[in-house]
Amino acid sequence: MIGLIIVVVVIAVIGMMVIGTYNRLVALRQNTNEAFADIDVQLKQRQDLIPNLVETVKGYASHERGTLDEVTQARAAAASATGLDGKIAAENALSASLGRLMAVAEAYPDLKANTNFMQLQGELSDIENKLAAARRFFNNSVGEYNGSIQAFPAVLFAGAFGFQAKEFFDLGADRAAASTAPQVKF
Repeated sequence: MIGLIIVVVVIAVIGMMVIGTYNRLVALRQNTNEAFADIDVQLKQRQDLIPNLVETVKGYASHERGTLDEVTQARAAAASATGLDGKIAAENALSASLGRLMAVAEAYPDLKANTNFMQLQGELSDIENKLAAARRFFNNSVGEYNGSIQAFPAVLFAGAFGFQAKEFFDLGADRAAASTAPQVKF
């Protein structure tokens, strides 16, 4: 009889551990999904701002059509990107083209003094700062989630319950290109 009670208690304790671990993993996965949604919001705001910025630059730098077209195409690609890897690649390309656009703007003193351009540039800078913070939060959330599914006892059943490791929002192979200043030639 005592043996049966011990078995029931052990099964109950293991069951409670599994349920508690499962609930924790669900909460962490939800936090990660929410963090990615926050990045999406910032990316959408940046994509909405870009056409206004391009139109403002067009008036001053009409012969920079290649750079302006590149920014427009990169924005369209970023807006239609799906999945984490697709969004990362598209947003990295958009960031690079925006960097080249800002470098072009430096060559036009009248444009740099334009109130509308300055306001748009300030908004873009603000969005970039918010986006960087959202990426850091997402990566922290992914790190915590990935660590949790790899830790004992979750590692024993996380895969069976469908918990898969998530990718970080990282520059990856484009890290070197992003750290290099764009070159502008006239």
